[in-house]
Amino acid sequence: MNYKATTSWMFSRLPMYQQQGGAAYKKDLSRTLKLAAQLNHPERKFKAVHVGGTNGKGSTAHMIAAVLQESGYKVGLYTSPHLKDFRERIRVNGALVSEQFVVEFIAHHKSFLEQYQLSFFEMTVGMAFSYFEKEKVDIAVVEVGLGGRLDSTNIIAPEVSVITNIGLDHTQFLGDTLQEIAKEKAGIIKKNTPIVIGETQEEIQSIFRQKANTLNAEIYFADVSVHRTCASSLQGSYQQKNIKTTLQTLKLLQGRGYKISEEHIQKGLLNVQKNTGLRGRWEVLSETPKIICDTAHNKEGLSLVLNQLQNQSYKSLHIVLGMVRDKSVERLLSLFPTNATYYFCKPDIPRGLDTEELAQIFISKGYFGQRYSSVNEALVAAKQAASLEDIIFVGGSTFVVAEVL
Repeated sequence: MNYKATTSWMFSRLPMYQQQGGAAYKKDLSRTLKLAAQLNHPERKFKAVHVGGTNGKGSTAHMIAAVLQESGYKVGLYTSPHLKDFRERIRVNGALVSEQFVVEFIAHHKSFLEQYQLSFFEMTVGMAFSYFEKEKVDIAVVEVGLGGRLDSTNIIAPEVSVITNIGLDHTQFLGDTLQEIAKEKAGIIKKNTPIVIGETQEEIQSIFRQKANTLNAEIYFADVSVHRTCASSLQGSYQQKNIKTTLQTLKLLQGRGYKISEEHIQKGLLNVQKNTGLRGRWEVLSETPKIICDTAHNKEGLSLVLNQLQNQSYKSLHIVLGMVRDKSVERLLSLFPTNATYYFCKPDIPRGLDTEELAQIFISKGYFGQRYSSVNEALVAAKQAASLEDIIFVGGSTFVVAEVL
């Protein structure tokens, strides 16, 4: 199989959470451990930082990687989902894994993957860890895919674990309360391994403290322990929290012998996109009219992004909006400004929420907008309607942003 056929097999042959939702969520790590054994345990051959949480874990992982690269380390980076190309999930010093490696990994292990019915996410984690071993990375920054305790990435023994924050997302798998979700995310806390919590949340901090105490893991709440911030190339005001989380993590790595200078920190944070290829976080695609896209898709993330949007100066606001089916649109509705024109659309995946349904919910509550048959058609309409002093915002789902980039 060539690269296109290989990735098509990965996407269609096995369930994938990003496409299908619940069918791809597995309730234990047994198959991941089987695959790790089959691969001769690549996860034991490199150092790592493990980054989980509800919002900001992708940005934080990229920031940590960017600084480590500036410090001269060979850095693996595993994140999800991808925006345009599957290979974005697996990088070394910002460079995407080669198509050849993807093709050869699947070809070599295909019968095993089929025999044990490994999910898309399980095989991707195995592929990433094998690649990091092959490339002899000094350290890998590994982002949790979903939850923590049962996530396929949770077979590593990291130098530091990180949980950015807890919000109500993926409740169909992780639980309906912050406490239930916090317990799942706390599953990445490891024995004798420091844990950084990005944000102190009164109702759940005791869950993290108790788990850390049980495992003799030193715990740090970055919003309390870090008394400074740094400039970053990531423009969203919400990134200030992620910067503090990153600074606390880097301080712990320094304490473990990693040579990271203040200059490395400042340069790394100013070169996040350049060093790691991160896209879609308060990304300005055009200045006249200003077009901004952001992948925020749950209540906590969207409220930060939409607050920042409301603080921009513009004549009129246009919002290209699409969502996925498992989001409670009613719960998110009040976050969206009523003084905008909406361009409703459906991301081009099976899990996309029908345009008609999305539009009906908004319009029934007094919002104004039109329905469009695709994300790009909606964006074209917004561009045609906008004056040079207007702002167009594209979001609601990672998959909507992926289609415009």
